[in-house]
Amino acid sequence: MKIVNFAERNSELNRFIAEIRDINIQQDRLRFRKNLERIGEVMSYEISKDFRYSEKEVTTPLGTAHINTADDAIVIGTILRAGVPYHQGFLNYFDRAENAFVSAYRKYKDKLNFEIFIEYIASPRIDGKVLILTDPMLATGGSMELAYKALLTKGEPEYIHIASIIASQKAVEYIISNFPEKKTTLWVGAIDPGLDEHSYIVPGLGDAGDLAYGEKD
Repeated sequence: MKIVNFAERNSELNRFIAEIRDINIQQDRLRFRKNLERIGEVMSYEISKDFRYSEKEVTTPLGTAHINTADDAIVIGTILRAGVPYHQGFLNYFDRAENAFVSAYRKYKDKLNFEIFIEYIASPRIDGKVLILTDPMLATGGSMELAYKALLTKGEPEYIHIASIIASQKAVEYIISNFPEKKTTLWVGAIDPGLDEHSYIVPGLGDAGDLAYGEKD
């Protein structure tokens, strides 16, 4: 499986990630959401380099131009709720893409133990298409796997790109073990070493959903 870790490169993406991590800057919800969106845009550009392209003719006022454009049919699939602004960043670039949404949540048995459930799915057919699965935080990998299995009820994608901003090392290993090796690429802004007792990424950034939209009851 191909793994792209943006933290291994120097780019302006690092500043956006630094800001969503920063305990002071992240309290500005508008800026937090905007940074999720901007990270989505940067990753979209990088992912687009892996698409298939062919030459097309474009008629201009003065003649004809020949331009290579992508041929792939794209579906952007996002796990709610923190994924919404991140999803928008991808949609800003892939504006002709179809869209899928999956609601996955943790149901706690007690303060430390939980199960992950899929509650809602809205998706087009994904047969033979390029599926881009987005979730800002990849803590254990369990939600991503369940979302993928839910989307498989809509068909079998030709290729899968998993895009996350911060992933734990455990989640990366889980994705490698549970997704098709030859047709999956994992894109991450950074890989953090561990999880705390609540399965939050350490050092991570906290609860991305709460930071984007406010605390839930």
